[in-house]
Amino acid sequence: MASSSSSAIRLVKLDKECELRVEVSESAPLRLRVLNGTAEIFGTEIPPEIWLSFPPRLKFAWFLLGMEPQFKWMVLRKLIILLIRPMISYVNVHAVLEAIVPKPLHMVILKLISWKGPRVIVVGPVDSGKSTLSRMLLSWSAKQGWKPTFVDLDIGQGSITIPGCIAATPIEMPIDPVEGIPLEMPLTHFFGHTSPSVNVELYKVLVKELAQAAGMVINTMGWIEGVGYELILHAIDTFNANVVLVLGQVNGFSFKVYCLFTNQKGDLMEAIVARGMGTGSKVYIFLVVTLVLYPKEKLCSILRDVLKKKPNMDVVKLQKSGGVVSRGAKYRQRARGYRIREYFYGLANDLAPYSNISNFSDFVVYSIGGGPQAPRSALPIGAEPAADPLRLARMNVSRDC
Repeated sequence: MASSSSSAIRLVKLDKECELRVEVSESAPLRLRVLNGTAEIFGTEIPPEIWLSFPPRLKFAWFLLGMEPQFKWMVLRKLIILLIRPMISYVNVHAVLEAIVPKPLHMVILKLISWKGPRVIVVGPVDSGKSTLSRMLLSWSAKQGWKPTFVDLDIGQGSITIPGCIAATPIEMPIDPVEGIPLEMPLTHFFGHTSPSVNVELYKVLVKELAQAAGMVINTMGWIEGVGYELILHAIDTFNANVVLVLGQVNGFSFKVYCLFTNQKGDLMEAIVARGMGTGSKVYIFLVVTLVLYPKEKLCSILRDVLKKKPNMDVVKLQKSGGVVSRGAKYRQRARGYRIREYFYGLANDLAPYSNISNFSDFVVYSIGGGPQAPRSALPIGAEPAADPLRLARMNVSRDC
């Protein structure tokens, strides 16, 4: 717990249409409270005058709802206050979804015709804010009295349980900004890998097992090309999604510095290839600014073209929030380790999971599908593979596995 001395407490005022982006230190939790005004974290409104404690390594953002709020915080690593426009568009998406949901008076009739409510699937590249947008839409919907289902197909991150699983769970109230997704009633299928490319057929079968719920928000992976794109179309078709939210990249600038010099003859040369400048040389430094345009339109335009014949289908393009942080492979690996530990030991290390020691000979292990398969090009024309892609194969378990 942070020190409660007055010197450790800082005050910040958040203006209208701005958000407060916070990164908690890795060594100590953060305590924060709202003094006045109305604000929310990931769609969950935060009550004033209550200290909230956030665990280490957590990244989140406070967004202004009503009058200008003031915050006090203790032990802060990074703070950014920005005028944020994408958040306004996210709120507008919620308003549109809320408008298409029938009034309670009509729900009795709609239940008789098996109306399943809006099914929203969020797609986009890696580190585009899909999980955050899903949480906000779920919390806003729960705040209006609905009970949507959250479906997480991102096996590399694991928003509901642990990485390597796909899961679904009902959201009956706004998601707690500290505790996260509730784990009282999750339906979980263990896949066992952080990428579906290891066993695509098994991944598709597990996805079908989660497609029975009513109104839902579906979070997907950041793999949007090749097999990843095919899995996005499979999820849209399997869940019968009627709203596709496509998060794109933010256009930006890249900077390059060139250092050139002239030799004694006056020839202009690059410093990086020179072995010595000699006397009388002049150095020129150039700053080249390049506007980087990411192909954010590509996925959205392709999905619109492919899905245009499906009735009652809307494909909506949304801008990626500038607060989304790019994460490298090593960071993701550490995050998965933290996520697994939090699942078993709790955020505050207040859980004590039971362990048991067994011999290898006590278990029989099978793998489901996967492994090398003959390509379709090697089969006769019109022939289908005879081997079951989900066949069980016994594995030899040893200490070397």
